[in-house]
This record gives sequence, C-alpha cells and structure tokens, in this order.
Amino acid sequence: MNEVIQLPCVRERFCRRERQSVPAARKFTREVLAEWGLARIEDDVLLCVSELATNALVHGVPPGRGYLLRLWRYEDALRVEVHDSGDGSPRLREPGDESGRGLLLVAAVADKWGVGERVPGKVVWCEFGCGGDLRPGGAP
Repeated sequence: MNEVIQLPCVRERFCRRERQSVPAARKFTREVLAEWGLARIEDDVLLCVSELATNALVHGVPPGRGYLLRLWRYEDALRVEVHDSGDGSPRLREPGDESGRGLLLVAAVADKWGVGERVPGKVVWCEFGCGGDLRPGGAP
C-alpha cells in the first residue's frame, strides 16, 4: 500500500561550518530523494546541493555558524534552498573565470534559481520541474 504524502512536503538539515558538511548534505539529499521516489533527478539535484552548500561554506557562513539545507517537494517541482547568514549576494561568473563557476552549473542543470533575502543573510535556491512525477512512489 502506497503511503499518502501531503504536498508540499519539506525536509531540512542544519550543517555546521566544517569540511564534512557538503558530503553530509549530499547524503541527506540522496536519502530524501530516495524516500520521495526521485532517483531519476538525483544527479542534477546532488550537483546543485554540492555547489550551493560549498558556496555557503566559502562565502556565506561566518565562523561558528552553519547553513540550513531545505528540500521542498511539490506535486510538480522540487525546490532546494540553502540558507546562510553571510553578507553579499551570489552572482554568475563569466565562463572563463578561474573560480566561481558553481552557479553557472546550477543555472545549467536546474530549471530556475535565485537568491532571496533573510535576516541575517540570504537564501540561494534552485528548482527542478518534474511534470507531475512527484507523486508518492514516483508514479506519474
């Protein structure tokens, strides 16, 4: 019997400012995607989680703080959010730049992405449209 899941659904994990938080964020995301029956978009979502979490660590999380990874499941979309308390707003770099290409990757694989305000800090997010594939068990 399939479990009925109320939509939207949310899962979140707080990650400390430490090197292992990015692999931990990916592991958490992989587990949630499996629970939600979304293995087919796992590679793209994990790439974006890695990039957004790394950006938060490098640019957005002051010492002694951490970031929040939040996954939202809707009937026809998945939203990934990374909340941090740092200043500034991320921006796309030029393709030839030596560093800072993470958001170019996010923009390339996600259907949408953006930055929202929070006090303190910001929320960097991306979305993946799934055309109704987000029903319980991954059934269309």
